[in-house]
Amino acid sequence: MLHNYTAKYTKIDAGYMGQLIDWPDVITEGQDLEECRAMLRDALNEMVLAYKMQNQEIPLGNSLIEQLPVEI
Repeated sequence: MLHNYTAKYTKIDAGYMGQLIDWPDVITEGQDLEECRAMLRDALNEMVLAYKMQNQEIPLGNSLIEQLPVEI
């Protein structure tokens, strides 16, 4: 069954940090956004395998991200 996860990318000194909103333990870094996306997909696949091997419940993706404007 296919599940969608919401990713958050943050610009850092070394490039980008990627993390899943629905599964915060899945986190990685890449030199650019493209590499970070690939690394995050790989980290997610590895985490799914690890959870299955340990018979742990896999968090299902269901986040909704919304930007809220504020005047500063």
